[in-house]
Amino acid sequence: MLELFIQPEALMIFATLFALEVVLGVDNIVFISVLCERLPVHQRKMARNLGIALAVAARIGLVFSISWVMSLTQPLVNVLSYDFSGRDLIMIGGGAFLLAKSLKELWMCFSHAHQQQASTVRAGIALVLLQIVAVDAVFSMDSVITAVGLTSEVPLMVAAILASAVIMVLCAEKINDYVMRYPGLKTLALLFLVMLGGMLMAEGFAIHLNKGYVYFAMAFGLIIETCHILLKKQNKKIIRRVYPQPCGWAVKAK
Repeated sequence: MLELFIQPEALMIFATLFALEVVLGVDNIVFISVLCERLPVHQRKMARNLGIALAVAARIGLVFSISWVMSLTQPLVNVLSYDFSGRDLIMIGGGAFLLAKSLKELWMCFSHAHQQQASTVRAGIALVLLQIVAVDAVFSMDSVITAVGLTSEVPLMVAAILASAVIMVLCAEKINDYVMRYPGLKTLALLFLVMLGGMLMAEGFAIHLNKGYVYFAMAFGLIIETCHILLKKQNKKIIRRVYPQPCGWAVKAK
């Protein structure tokens, strides 16, 4: 088995799988962070860690059930002369859920009345975990079927999933803090999830879109928002240096 990991072709496949799993892992973390915001503070970290563990377990379980996963690509139902497989139905249903949930969160972000209501209404941890499991299943199915298209070597898939899981666990807290601390980043993350939900639905209807364009657009948006955050921090430092005793407008700028 060790010989497999020293072959150049296998290493390239592993790197591709690892990058894929990390990207999907970040998607999971963002969605989990948004859902966990509805929980009491003392339950958020536990729910987030449990959600990540469930995501990793689901992907590893699907890798070891390759024959069942691949059977989901066979036609299951026929609607208006179009064949839908089990995977198509999962992509459509999961994408619709992700799209609806992300749009709802965006609407609540821009609605002051609902924003105040959201701060007082707390969701039950069981409901939050159920939603996390549903989206984890969709992301896991998508990533495993894509991985199967790249290689038939199960050890490579498991290694890539475990390596990305380590990154997810190490970065989950930081990603969650940044997304929740900066409203612009949260809005950007929700817009990314809206696009991702739409893309999953499109894949379910056999409309294959290049995800690279979406990831590039979101990376560009992330760079712009990061520059905006750094600029605001720099302006605050200048205000504090020029006006040591804050006046009314300086306090408001903070």
